[in-house]
Amino acid sequence: MTRLFHISDVHFGLEDRGALGWVAACVAQDRPDAVLITGDLTMRARHREFAAAAAWIRALGVPVTVEVGNHDLPYFNLAERFLDPYRRFRALQSAVGHGIALPGLAVVPLKTTARAQLRINWSKGRVGARSLAACLAAIDALPPGTRALVTCHHPLVETGTRGKALTRGGTRALEALARRGVLAVLSGHVHDAFDILHATTHGPVRMIGAGTLSQRLRASPAGFNELVVDAGQLAVRVRHPDSDS
Repeated sequence: MTRLFHISDVHFGLEDRGALGWVAACVAQDRPDAVLITGDLTMRARHREFAAAAAWIRALGVPVTVEVGNHDLPYFNLAERFLDPYRRFRALQSAVGHGIALPGLAVVPLKTTARAQLRINWSKGRVGARSLAACLAAIDALPPGTRALVTCHHPLVETGTRGKALTRGGTRALEALARRGVLAVLSGHVHDAFDILHATTHGPVRMIGAGTLSQRLRASPAGFNELVVDAGQLAVRVRHPDSDS
């Protein structure tokens, strides 16, 4: 059995400190095999926000993976956004480590952010050809019998939440992921939890979204997802402070 904590949208700079303390206590008590963070660790990609995120992650004391979110790209420094938009995020990855080993499972990232887009709102999702190809190549290279959990920031299609993903290329990506039989696609961005099966021509794909640990609440309180993989089956429990009390 493998237990994972899936969290998203911490937004250091506008974080919910009470929620972060509660999550840290949950990690200390339950000792999950890993924590998977699906983006938006910061509010405005400031250096101090990344430093706070790195300190909190290191203090958890368990393996952690981090995926980039739209808020993790430089917001004020446009030169850096266009020339090297992931520099600060790469530094965070180096600081916290992002390699984990799970029995029969692999966590495979799919980048859904973009430095710029041909639309007004650059915060929305986009799955580019190179990003999808890299994700699929990583899945195809897995040892036989290894199931893939794909981590991205934006839901690949709309999920019925108040927040919108509006991800370009998401439907195409889900078709390709369905052909490879991924265990699930984990995301965040919309600040509300969800767990749905999305139909494709190659079969359904399970999409699981985590809520937020920030002050930017939408329809549900701060929380995270607890995932348990046992005998090839994935169970999800949405946790928030009130439900644990």
